[in-house]
Amino acid sequence: MSLGDGVPEAAGFWISDLHELWVVAFVAVVLCSHFGLRLALYNRLNACGWPRRWIKRTEVVLLAETWLTPVVVAWWLSPTLVRWWRSDSLWPDLPVGWSAATLAQLAITGVLGVLWLIWRPVWKIQWAVAQRAETVVDLRKYVAGPLPRTRKCRAAARLPFNQMFALATAEIELTVPGLPIELDGYRIAHLSDIHLTGQVDPAYAREVVRRAVVWQPDWIALTGDIVDKPIGLDWIESIFSQASAKDGCHFILGNHDTRVAEPDDVRRRMRWSGWTDLGGVCLSQTMRGLPVRLIGNEYPWFHRPSLATRPDRGRQHSFSICLSHSPDQFDWCRSHGVQLMLAGHTHGGQGRLPLAGPILSPSWHGSRWASGDFYRAPTTLHVSRGLGGVHLLRIRCRPELSLLTLRCP
Repeated sequence: MSLGDGVPEAAGFWISDLHELWVVAFVAVVLCSHFGLRLALYNRLNACGWPRRWIKRTEVVLLAETWLTPVVVAWWLSPTLVRWWRSDSLWPDLPVGWSAATLAQLAITGVLGVLWLIWRPVWKIQWAVAQRAETVVDLRKYVAGPLPRTRKCRAAARLPFNQMFALATAEIELTVPGLPIELDGYRIAHLSDIHLTGQVDPAYAREVVRRAVVWQPDWIALTGDIVDKPIGLDWIESIFSQASAKDGCHFILGNHDTRVAEPDDVRRRMRWSGWTDLGGVCLSQTMRGLPVRLIGNEYPWFHRPSLATRPDRGRQHSFSICLSHSPDQFDWCRSHGVQLMLAGHTHGGQGRLPLAGPILSPSWHGSRWASGDFYRAPTTLHVSRGLGGVHLLRIRCRPELSLLTLRCP
């Protein structure tokens, strides 16, 4: 056979390989699109203020649909897919309805995927100016007795790469536009998402609070998700009564605090422990001689204050700080002229991939505000990775105790 006679045969073999590669790549892209859209729905579902039972039932339906749909579609279209594999066509011979649905799914995924890529932490878009210094300590070495209280927790703590007890104490110099010069250097210890589930010994939370007090901050703030199970109510006083700061200790509740039969029990016990309830109210606080407006936003699980009818509306405030459980209230703070917002809820994604960062995040904005320091005029937002969790697993996402030192630009 001459070289000229062999070329068409070789070319035909190469084209066949390319076609098969194209089929595999196309199916993989469609599957990634399917799972990506369901992940986006899951994130938004857990940002809703629905009752927990509704969310859990919806999660079950969503999980079943996520896995069953590809199986059913593959079975239903298997003859068409086999014919496509054996042909040289660039598009499978799908019915018009299936083709339209596939194209629509790919188009939606393309738009959302571009936005997802834009907001990856590696690009630091809309991040605030901040200098971080983190010290990591394994709290199991600093408390008497084992921290896991259940078999499930002991098993989770032994898993490779699980950082659930590797506390990161983050000392952050945070530049806050609009900060009065009198508050330059003001120090805030920020705690969030304690999650007293009964799985972890209360000695863990006590040690965290002790470390916050050792910093001798000007103010201590706690942004919700304190108690998950009734047993946690009995631990509140022993954990939080040791907290003290010159300008007091303020707290709000989060969505997990609704899991207790009566969330007001959490509020009462926190108040008995010396903390001030900021949930759904607006207070005037003097900090370094300046009147500062403190706001508690627990929406959508509880109510948020109507600032237009607040009791102190006639007083001029030099600065406003909002404690919000969810970072989803970022735009609300911006529209109300809040200069500093502290939030939690998202746990930093619970796990973070290299470069891509967090994937899971219970927020209407997905993983955009999963953790870190952000600025959108006029509001600077700090989102903590939180300290505990119902899911006893943290991968490349250590629990975080923050000390914020506010700085003028």
